[in-house]
Amino acid sequence: MKDSRTLSAAILAVGIICLGWYIKSAIDNFANKDRKVVVKGLAEREVEADKVTWPIVSKEVGNDLPELYNRLAVMQQKIKTFLMRNGIKDGELTVNAPQVVDLQAREYSDNNRSYRYIITSVITVTSPNVAQVRGILARQGDLLKEGVAVVDGGYENQVKYEYVSFKEMKPKMMQEAIQNAEKTAQQFAENSHSSLDKIVSADQGQFSIDNRDDNTPYIKKVRVVTTVTYSLKD
Repeated sequence: MKDSRTLSAAILAVGIICLGWYIKSAIDNFANKDRKVVVKGLAEREVEADKVTWPIVSKEVGNDLPELYNRLAVMQQKIKTFLMRNGIKDGELTVNAPQVVDLQAREYSDNNRSYRYIITSVITVTSPNVAQVRGILARQGDLLKEGVAVVDGGYENQVKYEYVSFKEMKPKMMQEAIQNAEKTAQQFAENSHSSLDKIVSADQGQFSIDNRDDNTPYIKKVRVVTTVTYSLKD
């Protein structure tokens, strides 16, 4: 009988010890479940644009519309010859339909003008050879020698530089951003006398592509910022 009571007491003691351990573990888990650190990781690259779009705008004015179209055709041919002589391929050129403005048809037009029509031509160069096109841009004054005046295209017809190979570098930049986030989180954990645990959540990162500055729009700054949440443990 005595041995039976001793065995029962031992089993009870072991049960109490196990219960205490489980309770402690549960308390520790509850206490640590909200111990998190949220950090941001940044990755940046400077790259050269790999696509350029150059709208070449020219105008003719006059009163005889058929004559204006003939002059426009001659002007367009001179521009195309100039471009192709400097290495632009025919497939990189797009000739847009000319736009005609009849000043007399406008309700509030100035009838004192010496001409009635304004005809606008836009020939667009789209090319991956950015350096080549930039060189031609610097020499477009040569068109003046051939009697072709290239005018300012305004906001709608600006030279546009793009970086279209962005998708190829996106995975590596995301990886670098997450690694930088982990370094920041690791430093935070050390400062708080904790250890970094697993990733609780992470976003896909916010990417942006901007001009490096106003003077070099053909050099782009690619930037990604990602937010990562890590759990901490003692």
